[in-house]
Amino acid sequence: MKQLLDEFKAFAMKGNVVDMAVGIIIGAAFGAIVNSLVNDVLMPPIGAIIGGIDFSQLSIKLTVPLENVKPVEIFYGKFLNTVINFIIVAAAIFALVKGMNKLKKQEEAKPSAPLAPSQEVVLLTEIRDLLSKK
Repeated sequence: MKQLLDEFKAFAMKGNVVDMAVGIIIGAAFGAIVNSLVNDVLMPPIGAIIGGIDFSQLSIKLTVPLENVKPVEIFYGKFLNTVINFIIVAAAIFALVKGMNKLKKQEEAKPSAPLAPSQEVVLLTEIRDLLSKK
């Protein structure tokens, strides 16, 4: 049991697991921001432009409403909001990855310090210099 607990501890404390957890938490917060951006900022003006339509309320009623029973509906307006959310998140992630790749390429393109000559090269250079003095 102790070995299993030690393995789990080693796994949970790896940098990748912690980084992934931080990414998930930040991603959830970013998702809430994007939802608000779409639902509260983008969709109201778009709805106003096309006639005051509230996209989140757009639906197709499949059944007739009865007493105290809501009709069965397909809320395609909410689906449209979700699609717009996805497009915004995908564009943001694309921009982030593209920027990271650009930075990575710049880092790879930087010339590294020249390698120190090997001992053999140093010795051969010394021998050459000594022979040229004679």
